[in-house]
Amino acid sequence: MGGSTFLLLSIVGISGAVLSAAAWSVNNFLMTGPKAYLTYSSSVAAGAQSGMEECKFQFGWERWNCPESALQLSTHNRLRSATRETSFVHAISSAGVMYTLTRNCSLGDFESCGCDDSRNGRVGGQGWVWGGCSDNVEFGERISKLFVDALETGHDTRALINLHNNEVGRLAVKATMKRACKCHGVSGSCSIQTCWLQLADFREIGNYLKMKYDQAHKLEMDKRRMRAGNSADSRGATAETFHHVHATELVFLEDSPDYCTRNASLGHHGTEGRECLQTGKNLSQWERRSCRRLCTECGLRVEERRTEVVSSCNCKFHWCCTVRCEQCRQLVAKHFCARRDVAVTNHTKRRNRGHKR
Repeated sequence: MGGSTFLLLSIVGISGAVLSAAAWSVNNFLMTGPKAYLTYSSSVAAGAQSGMEECKFQFGWERWNCPESALQLSTHNRLRSATRETSFVHAISSAGVMYTLTRNCSLGDFESCGCDDSRNGRVGGQGWVWGGCSDNVEFGERISKLFVDALETGHDTRALINLHNNEVGRLAVKATMKRACKCHGVSGSCSIQTCWLQLADFREIGNYLKMKYDQAHKLEMDKRRMRAGNSADSRGATAETFHHVHATELVFLEDSPDYCTRNASLGHHGTEGRECLQTGKNLSQWERRSCRRLCTECGLRVEERRTEVVSSCNCKFHWCCTVRCEQCRQLVAKHFCARRDVAVTNHTKRRNRGHKR
């Protein structure tokens, strides 16, 4: 894809102001180049949005919870970062775009794309052969690269890291694909099976990339050689560093900031006011520790608030054919991170000093 087909994306911030003409957006896609690619723009937008929704799910009970500012993958020097969290945003967004393009292709939404039948007729294993309609991930990968990777116009280390993490997301879609099969034979004997590959549920891809996030590798760059700018020495230092990085490994360059506290310039809202979980059925150990992680360890207290929840109840079926329900109101206890009262905090400190004596 040459310069004439360069993809322009804009990002709309929380305030609604356009932050950069070359930044990531799931709200407003602008493109120059062949009109054929306009066919895919709505799928790309939907895929990016699904990626960010999955990001919010995966980090729902962590200090960094994938806020709206995570979409600001801008090339502007003041906004750019290459943290562990940024690596996940690139990967899950790239995966979401590829996933949606592939799925829409299989559904017949694009005239230029259909099933992947390149393996059909080959023996896949003992008792089964390739056949059916495999999801065309090669198509999804190719088109997603044209859209997502076009955002990286720079040639510095951060751009290379972003491109690498974009590819990790695309490889995750391939790595999680499932084999589905159909039996053939006399009286359902299943003497032979026809099998094809299909996309996994996107939640599985999110879980896969979250594991990669936990295992992400920090790149240690030679600062002296990197200061040489776009020189051969600088490019050599970057090449040497990436030589040891596995294709499926998320990488980052900078340590994460303190997500406990609010930092408006970086778009971090802190954990004050965040909900956490203390009680409830089927909570994981990670969810049960959310109040300690979000509140206590961030110097905040856990505040219980009674909230009225309205839900449908006592539903009955009436002939024919409606269901009528009553509106039930219930007080539910929810827990939030709140600022500690200064007077109480000072009193506690004095009491603790007296106890030590």
